Amino acid sequence: MPKLDRYLFREFTQSFLATLIILLMVSVGGVMADLLGDVADGKVPARLLLSQLGLQFLNYMPYIIPLALMLGLLLAFSRLYRDSEMAVLTATGIGPRRLLRPLMLLVVPVVVVVGLCSLWLGPWALRTAQNMLDHANRSLVVSGLDAGKFTVLSSGAVIYVSAISPDGTGLSRVFMHRAQDDRVDVVTARTGQMFFEGERDRYLRLEDGFRVEGPAGPGLDYRLIRYKSNEVALPDRADTLDKDDPELLPTPQLLSDPRPAANAQLHARLTPPLLALAFALLTLPLSRSAPRQTRYGRVMLGFLAYLVGISLMFNGTQLLTDGKLPGPVGLWWLTLPLLAVAIWFYLRDGKPSRPRGRA
Repeated sequence: MPKLDRYLFREFTQSFLATLIILLMVSVGGVMADLLGDVADGKVPARLLLSQLGLQFLNYMPYIIPLALMLGLLLAFSRLYRDSEMAVLTATGIGPRRLLRPLMLLVVPVVVVVGLCSLWLGPWALRTAQNMLDHANRSLVVSGLDAGKFTVLSSGAVIYVSAISPDGTGLSRVFMHRAQDDRVDVVTARTGQMFFEGERDRYLRLEDGFRVEGPAGPGLDYRLIRYKSNEVALPDRADTLDKDDPELLPTPQLLSDPRPAANAQLHARLTPPLLALAFALLTLPLSRSAPRQTRYGRVMLGFLAYLVGISLMFNGTQLLTDGKLPGPVGLWWLTLPLLAVAIWFYLRDGKPSRPRGRA
């Protein structure tokens, strides 16, 4: 590799990796906040916090990596312009076409990684996360109940179980304490079992036990009940997708699926790598500036352009799902013109404009 290509490739790679690390650190806060909220509501078990965080990141990678690539290249090219290095390269006869080789040494592998994440790794991570949540919704062990330990539910109740069945749905020798509106409610049961009503409501059916209810403070207003069956509401299950939802299907299955939602999901997976390539080619024309000129205005302009492109992709996907756009059109109306404009601007970059003739 020529020395110039090694130098530019190192500059592009360092800037891209630094930007990617910063974006990942910023993104982990938002994803972690959402997951902690679900854990606090009892919808996602605390044991699955780290696994769900990692799987969610894999699903968001097709949108984070293209942004990091574009911002990293914008910062790298802007620094070259600011330090007059681009002026020296231009004076020696090195133009945009000569810079295409070191640029593609970074862009092509990144686009391949984005394509793998979008077409294969992201759907796999989403399916794995959904399967883990579905298993957790039906297992008291994964949901946080442990045999021989006191567990505090999100409703404030404290529950103790002596033993749990191997499949995680049955309990034996249950003790539960609840305090609400200055009243204390103590429930014991010989056995218990979890069951569902509807899609999200979960209940714990306690059988053959006693219930004692009385005041939390002084007083003798106590009631003792012996019951055959008693139902206790558990936190609602986490929202999960259907098994045949297009977001969970592998990409090859989407090719033969006639549903508009499947076609929309297919184009939504094909678009991120094409957007990454288009925005990478636009970084050189966008970063052109005079020496010692500030570079953050161009970075903000590129960031806004990326937001517009991603918003159009999401809106187009929704229109395809609703059947308001023809299926064969897909998202090609976004990616192909953007790629053509990016190639045209890249090839035209640095060429002097023709002088206008006098009237």
